Amino acid sequence: MMEWTDSLCRQFHRVLTRRARLYTEMVAAAAIVHGPYRRLLAFEAIEQPLALQIGGAEPSEVATAARIGEESGFCEINLNIGCPSDRVRQGRFGACLMREPRLVGDCIAAMKAAVSIPVTMKCRTGVDEQDTEQALDRLADEAVSAGVDAVIVHARKAWLNGLSPKENREIPPLDYERVYRLKKRLPSLTIVLNGGIKDLDEAKGHLARVDGVMLGRAAYQNPAILLRVDPEFFGVRAPAEDTVEAVRATRPLVTRLARQGIPVNRLTRHMMGVFTGAPGARAFRRMLATEAGRPGTGAELLDRALGCITRQEATIHEAAA
Repeated sequence: MMEWTDSLCRQFHRVLTRRARLYTEMVAAAAIVHGPYRRLLAFEAIEQPLALQIGGAEPSEVATAARIGEESGFCEINLNIGCPSDRVRQGRFGACLMREPRLVGDCIAAMKAAVSIPVTMKCRTGVDEQDTEQALDRLADEAVSAGVDAVIVHARKAWLNGLSPKENREIPPLDYERVYRLKKRLPSLTIVLNGGIKDLDEAKGHLARVDGVMLGRAAYQNPAILLRVDPEFFGVRAPAEDTVEAVRATRPLVTRLARQGIPVNRLTRHMMGVFTGAPGARAFRRMLATEAGRPGTGAELLDRALGCITRQEATIHEAAA
């Protein structure tokens, strides 16, 4: 979700769910340790609970990055060893680390020694020619020995040789049963399932077999589904009555951006899918796409764009999502 789940995206998602744990984009540990970490790690209090996802392969470096993350206020540090991009691989982190479970264990142990908040790991079921039964078990065992608090598994092998990152989101087929078997083998380890989950009803089905579910593109491309998270999974009211109210709740943020001279499309680009499937959604998107980048645009744009959507249509859309 790099270049997608930035702070403004997360602030928008918080008007839809207060309880779901949100994750940052993956940030290189080296950038945190040696770069402008205050800017890289900046977030607003409303984004909590918020986990920092980092990439790295040098134990002392990821430990330092984790400590900085804890000091910056994050509630969890997540080590990503599932990203298949070439840029990440060239830095010797991401999915290629699945070939080095001992090093992953060393990284997690160093991070655990550096912080008091949970340290988690996100991975694939394997990479390239690896046998996913052996590869995932060995990796999980190393992580457990190092003290990992949870393992998030994208239920698909990554092919680093021959497939693009986009293709790695679709090929080979998802293997949820492999993640279920990992949970059965390690019942005391918190296992979270990720990959290809399209809606909350599907998520509920998986929760009968694992401890948690992570949504990525489904939540970004159709954020309306997040309005059901708090009442259906946490037993509390949603922060907004419907998606119209949720979008309207971002008016103060839009106003603040405009006053700071920041183009409001930095926020509205994350709203494009909020009315997916509802009458008027295309007109809503078109208005935001064509006007949100113009100088001087403010919250009145939201009001005009919302005029394309009726409250009844939004409510029907959410019931069907």
